[in-house]
Amino acid sequence: MFGRKRKAQEAARGGGLPIGLGRALEEMVRRHRRREALVFEGKTVTYQELEESANRVASGLADYGIRKGDRVAMMMPNIPEFAYTFFAIQKLGAVAVPFNTMYKGREISFILKDSGARAIVCLSNFANLINELREDCPDLEHVIVTGQRTLVFLDPDATVNVQIVCERSAFGSSDGALREIGVVLVDTLAELGVKDAWYKHQGAVRVGGRKIATILLSEIENLYVANVVTFLKQMDAEPLFKVLYVPPEIKDKALEPMTGIAEAAGNEVTFEQFKDAISSVLAARLGIHLEPGELTRDELIAYEKNRALANRI
Repeated sequence: MFGRKRKAQEAARGGGLPIGLGRALEEMVRRHRRREALVFEGKTVTYQELEESANRVASGLADYGIRKGDRVAMMMPNIPEFAYTFFAIQKLGAVAVPFNTMYKGREISFILKDSGARAIVCLSNFANLINELREDCPDLEHVIVTGQRTLVFLDPDATVNVQIVCERSAFGSSDGALREIGVVLVDTLAELGVKDAWYKHQGAVRVGGRKIATILLSEIENLYVANVVTFLKQMDAEPLFKVLYVPPEIKDKALEPMTGIAEAAGNEVTFEQFKDAISSVLAARLGIHLEPGELTRDELIAYEKNRALANRI
């Protein structure tokens, strides 16, 4: 009797039949609900909070069709979202495939193809890179973004930021909104003399291999809020990093080659010229007419919420 009980205890500790890391977390919550499980940038996450976050992520992954045995890639640094996602994957009986955030295109595509990952969870600023590789990864169905470490460069002398607020029904889906706005940007740049701009994936417009514009899309209630940042001329970001610490894995991805309209078109463009060009394209392609005046109630709410989110980053 005593011997059988001792063997059962050893099995529960991993000496025999494994209980799984998802079950192990549940046991830790039962024993140490309010104890700290994670400490990140001065903030504490208890075991109960870790469990609740992991359950929410697991529910989201399940909604995407992730099931037992599926591979889910993880491209995240040491942040709480890594732990939430890792335990969520365990709870579903899926297989976590974490890899180094410093990896480049070929290394990433090899891992995704070799593992047969159906989904990848990554920081939002890695999404553009992953989307560029999707054609080479036939098993990859979902790119799920998280975290708040996206870097968008703004300079009063080098960039112009246009915010578009519209009802979600105008585009049908976030992919549709990004695609339409991407085409609008390409057409706008063409009117300004940039003839070889292209849009292929979510988030960026490029000339050759260099980024010239970035699209950030937020969903707030029944509205889409799109922030379109375009470089009027090339911006030198290095002085920024002399005064602002940025984790290496973020800086490495953020410092991709950039260009501006002045370099790509061979002539400088003013803010007014850009505004006139994008207004013309929006009217012709989407039937959207920009008119000066006060924001509507819904637009004002969306604008204020978007500003509040930006101030938290």
